[in-house]
Amino acid sequence: MSTIMVEFGTTRDGDMAARVGDLAYIAIPLESGFSVASAWRLSRPILEWHRGDVCGAECSVSDEKSFRAYVGDIALHLRQRQALGRIETVHPISTPWGKSQTATVYAPGIVFHSTAGHGGFKLDRRRNQAMPEALRIAGGWYEEDGDWARVAAGYPDLFTYREQASADRILRDWCPDAWEAVHGRALAPGESFCRERDEFARRHAHDWIVVSARTSSAHPEYVEVIASPGGRRDASPTRAFLVPAEDYARRGRHGFVIAPDSHREIELSPR
Repeated sequence: MSTIMVEFGTTRDGDMAARVGDLAYIAIPLESGFSVASAWRLSRPILEWHRGDVCGAECSVSDEKSFRAYVGDIALHLRQRQALGRIETVHPISTPWGKSQTATVYAPGIVFHSTAGHGGFKLDRRRNQAMPEALRIAGGWYEEDGDWARVAAGYPDLFTYREQASADRILRDWCPDAWEAVHGRALAPGESFCRERDEFARRHAHDWIVVSARTSSAHPEYVEVIASPGGRRDASPTRAFLVPAEDYARRGRHGFVIAPDSHREIELSPR
């Protein structure tokens, strides 16, 4: 079993960078802070890396200290995952997402299957029956986008602390009833995305909520928006308003509520 090593350095572009096992990270400067982009198996010395070697944006960090903390967090996750001793194998069975191409055995009776297009866990009958009722899915198939979090919550000892934290966040945000049943307490306001979203929808069911927006060509410091009752995209009628760009930039994650007394209604002309 190889040791997960961490190496920090500076790229040829002058960017902070790090190697964690086979993973490579470069902190690309933004107007404020840094965007952390990644790559796999960059074998060259860090001094020879450049921004074209990496892609995506895993997260943003504020400074070198937070970049090093993020890299350290990844290293701990990889070391914990290695210590769990998961077994990579092949179980060519049919799954709800197609034929299994590769399989990872987390423990007897708990296997993650990957197919050509998707994947997820299969729990055997005994393992599935042992799941908390609020988390259990009949049949024992748990897809990889969201349902995997149920398995991580049901068998936390088989997952790294980083995976456990991610699973907890998924359940809070998207399965709050199940989370509350497992933890025996109610989620507080702000702890669940979908609870917040549903509360926003109830509170503003009859308000005009923006469904689309564009920068105003006639008024550069304003945004032209189209709004509908409750933000329903199938709602009719819709109305157009002129909103200060500064106001619109501060919109919440569930939508922007029009204030008819301060946001002027307009006739929206095609461009």
